[in-house]
Amino acid sequence: MKIEVLYFASLREAVGRGREQLELPPDVVTAAALRAHLRARGGAWTDALAEGRTLRVAVDQAMAADDAPLRDGAEVAFFPPVTGG
Repeated sequence: MKIEVLYFASLREAVGRGREQLELPPDVVTAAALRAHLRARGGAWTDALAEGRTLRVAVDQAMAADDAPLRDGAEVAFFPPVTGG
């Protein structure tokens, strides 16, 4: 499955890129599995996508839960929570 991953705000700065296209292994089928797959790269990826770190995820421009399924051609965005006021 091939997807596009977008990184926003502090995540983009931490990993040094705003987007990338990935060919995923067969066992990476949810947003949480993608996050774990990216975290396994090590270094900045481990810290930026750390398991305890609060991050938001969107799949095809809709907010999604960690168990959201991925499909071929999906766009997955990771970003920190936004505060305002």
